[in-house]
Amino acid sequence: MTTDKANGSVRVVGQAYKPSGRFHFSSAPTSIWNECGELTGITNPREIIHIHSYGGEASFFASLGRGKLLGARCDNPECAAHASIFLPFRIHCPDCLARCAVIDLSTVARETARIHTFMITERTGAFNTLPVPIRFINVEFEGVCTILMSTLCVGEPAIGMRVVPVYNTEDPAYTILDLSWAPVGTRDADLPRHFNFGGTNP
Repeated sequence: MTTDKANGSVRVVGQAYKPSGRFHFSSAPTSIWNECGELTGITNPREIIHIHSYGGEASFFASLGRGKLLGARCDNPECAAHASIFLPFRIHCPDCLARCAVIDLSTVARETARIHTFMITERTGAFNTLPVPIRFINVEFEGVCTILMSTLCVGEPAIGMRVVPVYNTEDPAYTILDLSWAPVGTRDADLPRHFNFGGTNP
């Protein structure tokens, strides 16, 4: 049973979110003093739980936790982008705004993914959960007209390097962090905890 002291949770009833519990939390303020012993301010700690609705992108995030990579394709024959395949996943075609068809790109990614470019960063923003340095990579795929930004979880990146997708299927968070990449030939034992190849290791 949820009480007013419980962390917030959400159910779906009749296609509508039904939140229960607390979504806003505050802590006692603490004072801030300068070197002369004069009060200059206070901290005012607050915590907010956000509800993030995935809408039409829900199938993409759910698929990562199942070891699959979904993309989208414009099937509108009157569109200039007809038959274009998009990854990152798109709900609607950016050219004609028609709803895209959802397609499984797991095999395409496993067989054709390459690093288009990369960036290694030692410094990150607030709330980062990835170990540093982070090896950000832009991944290109055969037959896909867009490039996906992600991370390389094993080894050092190089432009043109063949990589394969790896998925957090053991403890998925249902975010983009359930997807990462590893160089072709990487062993299962070298993957981060909870991650696997979601199928056959090429």
